[in-house]
Amino acid sequence: MRTIDHVIAGHSGGGSAREHEVFDPNSGEVQAKVGLGGQAELDAAVKAALAVQPEWAATNPQRRARVMFKFKELVEANKDDLARLLSSEHGKVVDDAHGDVQRGLEVIEYACGIPQVLKGEYTQGAGPGIDVYSMRQPLGIGAGITPFNFPAMIPMWMFGMAIACGNAFILKPSERDPSVPVRLAELFIEAGAPEGLLQVVHGDKEMVDAILDHEAISAVSFVGSSDIAHYVYKRGVAAGKRVQAMGGAKNHGIIMPDADLDSAVNDLIGAAYGSAGERCMALPVVVPVGEETAERLREKLIPAIDSLRVGVSTDKDAQYGPVVTAEHKQRIENWIQKGVDEGAELVVDGRGFSLQGHEKGFFMGPSLFDRVTTDMESYKEEIFGPVLQIVRAKNFEEAVRLPSQHQYGNGVAIFTRNGHAAREFAAQVNVGMVGINVPIPVPVSYHSFGGWKRSAFGDTNQYGTEGVKFWTKVKTVTQRWPDGSATGENAFVIPTMG
Repeated sequence: MRTIDHVIAGHSGGGSAREHEVFDPNSGEVQAKVGLGGQAELDAAVKAALAVQPEWAATNPQRRARVMFKFKELVEANKDDLARLLSSEHGKVVDDAHGDVQRGLEVIEYACGIPQVLKGEYTQGAGPGIDVYSMRQPLGIGAGITPFNFPAMIPMWMFGMAIACGNAFILKPSERDPSVPVRLAELFIEAGAPEGLLQVVHGDKEMVDAILDHEAISAVSFVGSSDIAHYVYKRGVAAGKRVQAMGGAKNHGIIMPDADLDSAVNDLIGAAYGSAGERCMALPVVVPVGEETAERLREKLIPAIDSLRVGVSTDKDAQYGPVVTAEHKQRIENWIQKGVDEGAELVVDGRGFSLQGHEKGFFMGPSLFDRVTTDMESYKEEIFGPVLQIVRAKNFEEAVRLPSQHQYGNGVAIFTRNGHAAREFAAQVNVGMVGINVPIPVPVSYHSFGGWKRSAFGDTNQYGTEGVKFWTKVKTVTQRWPDGSATGENAFVIPTMG
C-alpha cells in the first residue's frame, strides 16, 4: 500500500498516527493512505519556513523569478506523469487533467514576471526637497487550503504568487487526492528553491484549525464550499490574518433567442458535464429566454446528453470519468431525488449508471432537469455533479435577475449574437465573472479570479495583480535630505506638502 507523506523542510515523512484512505475512483479500491497531521507537523513546517523566509525575501526578484522559470520547465517536462497521477486519484479524464496542470502553469508564467509587477511608485518633489516612494514587501509565511477538484491548478495559483512575492508557503491540499501537490513541492525544491520554502502538510479540520490559529502564519488562501469558506474567513480574521476564502457556486448560462443553439449546446454540454460537474466554474443551470427558446434548447440537449461517453479516466474517447468518492456520488444522487421530490421534471436520469468492468467505480451518468423553479432547494444549493437544470425565463430582465439574486455569484455566461444585450447583461448582472459566448469564464493569469456574494469572502481575488496585493504589504517612505540651511518650520505642526 502506497503511503503519501508530508513534505516538511524538504523531506518526506511525518509518521502521522491518523490516516485517510485515497481511492481510485475508477475501481472504487483504496490505492494509498495519507497521514493526517496536526499541530506538531504544522509547528515543524512553520519552524522550517521561518528559517528560510527572511533570506528568500532579501533575494532580489529577478533571482526569485529564475526559480519560478526552472519550476515551470520541470512541470512541463513532467506534465504527462502529473496528469496521469492526478486522474488516478481525482477521476477526471487525462486530457482534462492536462488542462488542470496547464491553467496552474499559466499563473506560474505570470509569477515569472514578478520583477515588473512588484515595482513600487515614486514621486519626486512631493514637497520642498521631499520625495515619496512606496514598496511592496512580503508578509512572511502564507498558507493555502485547497480542494480536491483542482489538485494542480489551485495550489499553483496560490503558492506561485505567494513565493514569487517573497513569502514562504505551507500548503494543505485535499486529503482525497494529495499526490500531485506533493509532487509539485518536490519539483519546486528541484528547481532550486530553499528547503522549507514550499511545504505540504496533510490533514483534516484539525490541521485547518491549526493553520488558522498559528500566530506565525500571516495570510491564508482557501478554496472550497461556502460554509467552510465562511468559517475559514471568520476564524482566520479573528486570529489577525489576511484571508481570502473562495466558496461555492451555482453558475447560470443565459440562452437568448438569437443565440447559435448548436454552438451553445456544445458549450453547455462541456461546461455542465466536463470533469463530472466537479468544478466551481461549471454551468449547472441553463436559462433559456422565452418558451420557444426553451423548447428548441431542450430538443437539442437531450440527444447531445444521450451521446455523452462516460468512461475511465484513461479512456481517450470519454468526455468525463467518475466522481471523486462513493460519498460524493451518494450526495449527488440525493440531490437528484430531492429535485424529483420538489416537482422538477427529470428528463434524463443519470442514477444507476454502471460501467462494464468497473462496476465498483464511482461513475454517474448525466442528468437533466427541466422546469426547475427558484424556490427549490436543488436550485438554491450547489450539487457539484453531472446534473444540468433548466430554469425558464420569460424575458431578458428575468434572465438577469436569476443569477443576480442567487446566493452565489461566482460565474455566469450569456449566449447571444446581440452586442447590446451582451453589454447590458455584463454591466447589470450581480456576479463576479462574466462570459459572453464563453461558457467557463475563468480569467487569464494576468487578470484575476474571484466571485461575489457567498462565492467569496474577503476583498482580494486570486492571482494577477490582485494576488500580488494579497501576498504583500505596502510600505511608503517620505524622505528629505537637508542641505544644512535652517528651514524655519514649526516642528510642532503637522507637515504639509504645500
